[in-house]
Amino acid sequence: MKNSKKAFTMVELVFVIAIVGILAAVAIPRLSATRDDAQITKARTLVASVRNALAMERQKRILRGEFKPLTGVGNATNVFGNFYDENGDTGNSVLEYPVPSVADTKDHWAFSAGTGKDGRDQYIFNSTLGDVAFEVVDGKFLCNSEDTANSNEDGCKTLTN
Repeated sequence: MKNSKKAFTMVELVFVIAIVGILAAVAIPRLSATRDDAQITKARTLVASVRNALAMERQKRILRGEFKPLTGVGNATNVFGNFYDENGDTGNSVLEYPVPSVADTKDHWAFSAGTGKDGRDQYIFNSTLGDVAFEVVDGKFLCNSEDTANSNEDGCKTLTN
């Protein structure tokens, strides 16, 4: 009777491990890039939502005969919590679920009081793009890398175009 093979040889095991290693080397960078792209897409969507919320609040105020410009959209606790005007907190929410402020953490938003141009508050997104800072200017949510110390031009373009 022939002796049947019941185990793998060392060469076969090394060959399989080499193939698995090559596949992992190709797949892992692609998966991490996909995660970064997802975080940036999430931030772009959030920027668009905040801009739409500001536009709607501005329209509501005009219809009520209130013409004070909005000056902020959050504070140190919630980056996009409530709208602020020159009188302070308006009590109206920017987003249904506010974004908590988390400083110096990748892929999170942070609030920085009075650090923007003309002492405006900044809303900073920290990601693979670097720090990208936004400000509320004349009731609009703007990213201007030239006027903002903590921002960068490429990040502004990526999050607003």
